Amino acid sequence: MATQNSAQSLDIEVALTKSEKFINKYKKQLIIGFVAIIAIAGAWFGGHKWLTNRENAAQAQLALGNKFYAAAQWDQALNGDSVKSKDAFKGFLKVADEYSFTDAANIARLQAGICYYQKGEYKKAIEQLEKFSPKSDATVSANAIAALGDCYAADKQLDKAVEKFKEAAKKAENPGLSPVYLMKAVGILEDQKKKAEAHEIYVSIQTNYPEFQLCQPNVQDDVVSGAEIEKYIERTK
Repeated sequence: MATQNSAQSLDIEVALTKSEKFINKYKKQLIIGFVAIIAIAGAWFGGHKWLTNRENAAQAQLALGNKFYAAAQWDQALNGDSVKSKDAFKGFLKVADEYSFTDAANIARLQAGICYYQKGEYKKAIEQLEKFSPKSDATVSANAIAALGDCYAADKQLDKAVEKFKEAAKKAENPGLSPVYLMKAVGILEDQKKKAEAHEIYVSIQTNYPEFQLCQPNVQDDVVSGAEIEKYIERTK
């Protein structure tokens, strides 16, 4: 089931962008970033010295859910395991509802959204991810915003997807993630025949992220030629 849905989401990305080779190359890294959310959630949110019992209980639940999330067992991650005990994992959906107003509940919303996305249930994914509250960090929150963009794109809400990818790029503001998110946005724009807007973003990528792979000169047999991004800029003039 998980493999089928992952393939479906990959097909959507290919259809939405003319830069599919590049996006596919970095897709694995982005998925790894999403899976890593659980591992860094405690560090991200846990700067408080005195966590309440409620927050501690919710964080403990997230830790229990890690094995299901990391193993791509999306149904168990969403709804909990079958063990009937007070220490059993309740599922990200219940954690989000029962521990509302905690940082852990916020992360549970994010993880639930990604689970639904992997299952191909995009509207449910959108519902969860829209409830996620971005924080001041430039990594997890940026990934969460981009994940919502992926869901909008999969649900054919393309204008919303573009806006979320641009928002994620601004939130991250780093040469590793920002141009990747912008490439997702610009691929949709080109498919929509919005050449002027696509051109503007390509130019901004070249200007602001010169170290980005597509902005680097091509070297083949010791012959240096223009960067790949220049082709995209030229075709959208």
